[in-house]
Amino acid sequence: MSSDRLKGLILPALAVLAFEIWLRAFPIASDALAPPSAAVMALAQGLADGSVLLATRDTLLGAIIGLGIGSSIGLLLGVLTGLLPPLDRLLEVSIESIRPIPSVALLPIGLMVFGFGYALEFSIVAKTCLFATLILTRSAVRGVEPRLMEVARALRLSPFARVTKIVLPAALPQIFVAFRLAAGAALIVAVTVEITINPQGLGHAMMTAQQALRPDVMLGYLLWIGIVGFLWNAALLLAQRHLFGRAAVSEAMR
Repeated sequence: MSSDRLKGLILPALAVLAFEIWLRAFPIASDALAPPSAAVMALAQGLADGSVLLATRDTLLGAIIGLGIGSSIGLLLGVLTGLLPPLDRLLEVSIESIRPIPSVALLPIGLMVFGFGYALEFSIVAKTCLFATLILTRSAVRGVEPRLMEVARALRLSPFARVTKIVLPAALPQIFVAFRLAAGAALIVAVTVEITINPQGLGHAMMTAQQALRPDVMLGYLLWIGIVGFLWNAALLLAQRHLFGRAAVSEAMR
């Protein structure tokens, strides 16, 4: 880890230490607060007995499969609408009408259609990832160098060959950025669905601890969700840097 990142940990560490000292020096009878050390101990116990890992499995399964479904459909529609302006105009009203609807607002409909369980979570996560991938993929396809398209026409490539050999390779760095942003949203939405309505995963475990008046366990799960999110994003950044170099990462952060 670089020295700059280590320096970035100083302020959070001091804040946690100050919070720990405050709660230890002035104990508060609260159902919502617990010393950070108690939260860490509760998390360690949950990891030891496997309950945290089982909840993590459920959340990641919902996020990954929902991401796969949504990003696949979004990629296909993004390429088609980017290459075919008439199709883009045809779908514009539908896309722009559905896209702004918060995914959580679709939970009642999803519950009636799918009931509790993985299918509900997959559908809500997929909706979020679909539009995130579609919009950015469409923009990436439209941004392909026109000269490359002229070369494709000069070589008399078929539409399928034009997409696979010209468009996708040229737009792939930006498409991966879209995928990484969708992946971040997938984890957030998966936990939100579990907190709100779906009885499984990390979100549900955190709410169960809150209802049982166990703030140490609740905060332990919250800490673990932050760790999982950090590792999730770090893995995607590593893949992006490995595949496309630092330039693609810098482009994504603009």
